[in-house]
Amino acid sequence: MSTPTTTSPLLSLPGAVAGSGIDAAVPAHYGSFNAEQRRLVSGEGFVDLSHRDVLRVSGPDRLTWLHSLTSQAFEGLAPGVWTSALILSPQGHVEHFFSGVDDGTSFLAWTEPGRGAVLVAFLDRMKFWSDVTVTLEPATAVVWRPAGTMFVPRSELPSMPAALGDPAGTWAYDALRIERGEPRFGVDTDERTIPNEVGWLPGGPVSAVHLDKGCYRGQETVARVHTLGRPPRRLTLLHLDGSENRLPAEGSPIYLATDVHTGGSAAADEAAGASDAVVDSAAGAPAARPVGFVGSSARHHELGPIALGLVKRNVDVSALLSVDGMPVSQEILVDPEVGLHVRPLR
Repeated sequence: MSTPTTTSPLLSLPGAVAGSGIDAAVPAHYGSFNAEQRRLVSGEGFVDLSHRDVLRVSGPDRLTWLHSLTSQAFEGLAPGVWTSALILSPQGHVEHFFSGVDDGTSFLAWTEPGRGAVLVAFLDRMKFWSDVTVTLEPATAVVWRPAGTMFVPRSELPSMPAALGDPAGTWAYDALRIERGEPRFGVDTDERTIPNEVGWLPGGPVSAVHLDKGCYRGQETVARVHTLGRPPRRLTLLHLDGSENRLPAEGSPIYLATDVHTGGSAAADEAAGASDAVVDSAAGAPAARPVGFVGSSARHHELGPIALGLVKRNVDVSALLSVDGMPVSQEILVDPEVGLHVRPLR
C-alpha cells in the first residue's frame, strides 16, 4: 500500500499533528485525543479521512454489474443507502474492500489510502459488455461524523470546522472503531483473510456480505465456512497491559503468554494450533510459535490501550496472550464456533 501524497489542509489548524504511514496525510490528533474521543462519543465533531481513495461507478448497468462481481447485494439498492462490499479471490480471500452510496445515477465509494488505483484497474478489466464507467475521484474527500460518513468536495475541507464543529483526529476515530470491533482492510487483515474470520458477515459491525444472493467469485468458501462453522482464525479485541506507555507495532506477532514465559513447549504450541513448533537450535528446545498478529491499536479514553488481533480459531478465548513483551487479555468479537454447524449425514 503506497503512502498518500495529498496532504489535508486541516493539518494547518492549531495543534494539528500529522499521522504516520498511510495516515500521514491527515491529522492524528489536535492536542488531546482523549477529549476528541469524548467529543465523538457525545455525537459532536467530525474526523478528516480525506486521505481515503474515492471512486465512482456510473452507467445504467452499475448496480447489476456490482451485484455480479462482489459479495454484496446491489440489485435494487435504493439511493442514499450506504453499503459495504468485498471482492474476493476464487479461494474466498479478501482482495478489495469498499463502502459507498448510490445517488440514483452513480455509486460513489471509498477504499483505503493507496488502494483506489488498483481497485479501479481491476473493475475496468471486468466491465466486458456492461455499460459502466469507473473513475477515481481525487476532488472528492471523505469525512466521518458520529451520524455517518459523508463525501464532500476536497475544496470545502477548510470550511468543515465551521460547518461540523471541532475536528477529532484519526487516533480518536481508531480507538472507537477498535472498540466497535470494526476491522480495517489491509491493517487488521492479510492476504489469507476470509470474511467469516473478521465479522464482515451480517450481524457484524460492518456487513459486507449478503448470504442469500447469487453466485460471485469466492462465494463457495464463504458459504462453506458459514454452513459448517469454525473459521480458521478469529478477530479478537485485545486489552493491553497499560503499565507501559507504548502500543505494539502493526503486524506484531501474538503469542500464548505461557509460551513466552516458559520458553515454549510443544504441548502448548499444539494446543494453540501450532503443532509445527519451531525448534530453537541454540536452546535445543521448541521456541514459541506465533498464534496470530496485531493490526490496529489505540489508546481508548476509558478502556486504556486496546488493539485488534487475528488469532487461530483454536486459541482458547480465555487464554492470556503476549504481544511485544506485554501481557494481553482477550474479548470475543468473532466466536470461534461461529456458523450454522451443519454436518453431512454419514
